[in-house]
Amino acid sequence: MKEPMLYRIMRRPLATCFKAIYKPTIIGKRFIPESGRIILAGNHTNYLDCILVGCATKRCVHYLAKDELMKGPLKYIFKGMGIIPVNRRTKDKAAFESAISTLNDEKLIGIFPEGTINRTDDIIMPFKFGAVKMSRDAKTDIIPFVITGKYKPFERSVKVKFFEPLKPNENLEEANEKLMKIVSKELEKEKNKNE
Repeated sequence: MKEPMLYRIMRRPLATCFKAIYKPTIIGKRFIPESGRIILAGNHTNYLDCILVGCATKRCVHYLAKDELMKGPLKYIFKGMGIIPVNRRTKDKAAFESAISTLNDEKLIGIFPEGTINRTDDIIMPFKFGAVKMSRDAKTDIIPFVITGKYKPFERSVKVKFFEPLKPNENLEEANEKLMKIVSKELEKEKNKNE
């Protein structure tokens, strides 16, 4: 299955424009393979996070995103960008199965396990189990990532850092805790550096 047509058309100009405006620092993109199934999972700070993470690879990142994006005229754009809609009001089996199918097709999934943008005072919100469950069921590694800083135009103030892949784990509690610990530890480190 080829990547979505709109994504192939829009990726380069969108990434070029984004990098010119926000000048992001991208660390560890070598961990993202050029082909094959993989899951990218990390913290969620802003609506622009999906573009930032996407700038680290030429591959289409098939994000799991709220199904509200698939309503109205913008739904054709989001669908054309490879989004997998998720009904967050229930355990969405159809979205999970669609994500597994995407991975089985050797594609790349992007997911924010917090489930929404973190607007709390906590450094991180509890991770939902979708990423580690996908990893286990599709026998797919997870590449953790951490986004720090703010999106300030024409300032080098936002950063995304990717970490070494985590292998699938049958113990979902343990796998989720390990993933969350990697992300929270890096966030704490960045917070202490800036204080």
